[in-house]
Amino acid sequence: MQTTTASSVRWTTADLDLFEGDRANRYEIIDGELFVTRAPDWKHQRACASIGTVLKNWSDESGLGETAIAPGIIFSESNNVIPDVVWASHDRLALLLDEAGHLTAAPELVVEVLSPGNKNETRDREAKLKLYSVRGVREYSIVDPIAQTVEVYRRENTALKLVATLYPQDELVSPLLPGFSCKVSKLF
Repeated sequence: MQTTTASSVRWTTADLDLFEGDRANRYEIIDGELFVTRAPDWKHQRACASIGTVLKNWSDESGLGETAIAPGIIFSESNNVIPDVVWASHDRLALLLDEAGHLTAAPELVVEVLSPGNKNETRDREAKLKLYSVRGVREYSIVDPIAQTVEVYRRENTALKLVATLYPQDELVSPLLPGFSCKVSKLF
């Protein structure tokens, strides 16, 4: 009796060149696994824009860092993701960018806005949470535009741990962002 062992394909950053020109999908690699998602819907993009705007306004006023929407982060050849929103302090940003201007390490804050579907939610709640935790993100928020909630994970020792689930009437604050405050309802 002959048995066959299935070998799984490990995708790398170089493999993403295969999809160059495809603007209808988003490609990410987490631990060598390829994740393909459609372009985000209107509610998702509106939440990203709102989050990016409040963070940028606070950053401009405080002068403490910069915000970016959908920047790629190339952690390694087998870990290449596109978070929805990131914030990095000026000091940290100087260490994160490669010569081509790509992020190559963890910014302090990462925000993912959930897209509909179990696969999408599992990727953000499990695979990305683990990746961001291992790579040193200090705070990770998962924003759910349908439930209108924000789950806040903060670094405790070596891992990101859920510290709060916020609802529309709650204020979003962060020890990373002195003086920052935003009512959760304004994100939706």
